Amino acid sequence: MKLSLRRKLSDEVRIKLEELIRDEIYPEGSSLPSERELMEMFDVGRPSIREALFGLERMGLIKIKMGEKARVTRPTPQALLSSLSGVANILLDSSEGVQNFEQARIFLEGAVARYAAENATGAQIEALEEALRQNEQTIMKPRAFAITDVAFHRLLTSIPDNPIFMAMHDALVDWMINQRPLPKDEGISNTKSFEGHVAIFNAIRDRKPIDAMMAMEEHLKDVQKRYQEFG
Repeated sequence: MKLSLRRKLSDEVRIKLEELIRDEIYPEGSSLPSERELMEMFDVGRPSIREALFGLERMGLIKIKMGEKARVTRPTPQALLSSLSGVANILLDSSEGVQNFEQARIFLEGAVARYAAENATGAQIEALEEALRQNEQTIMKPRAFAITDVAFHRLLTSIPDNPIFMAMHDALVDWMINQRPLPKDEGISNTKSFEGHVAIFNAIRDRKPIDAMMAMEEHLKDVQKRYQEFG
């Protein structure tokens, strides 16, 4: 297969393989040819093949295991955001990095809360109420509260049934949680967070979209403020 000299050879190989995967010449679940076979197919050396394969793996198009042929996989939002972790950590280290990520979370979860107030089913509201109940039971247990706190927000984010929203939520929470210092008085801090969850839930249950969005925004801004004070 003839390659262009205008790009790096590895880029050319990656692009050609990507086209073959998208055209389902190599469908999901199938294996790509071996490295040696790919070297012969594209008339390039092993380094170019390996670099191309690593590029496809970062895109979520293949999975590489030592000693096995690369296997074609389906890209997921999680894989996409996971590939951005290094960049995210660099941005979080900048002077305004955490605030930018907090703002992104406020926009996402505020919109989700509004959607939930308009569209959540009775079963989803019941599940959210149970998550809220579990959150209340752990107010004086810092680690357990953190788990039930995230669970409440995650369950709420699942209501639109959009995997991109879920991946964004998980990534934002994951990236930011390592940047936050532990509160000095976790009982008081957890109580305030729980009260925020109650306000969000009540607005969703009562089908008040604007109130739900504003309650979420107020809650996340309050959490952000308290962590800044502890920092």
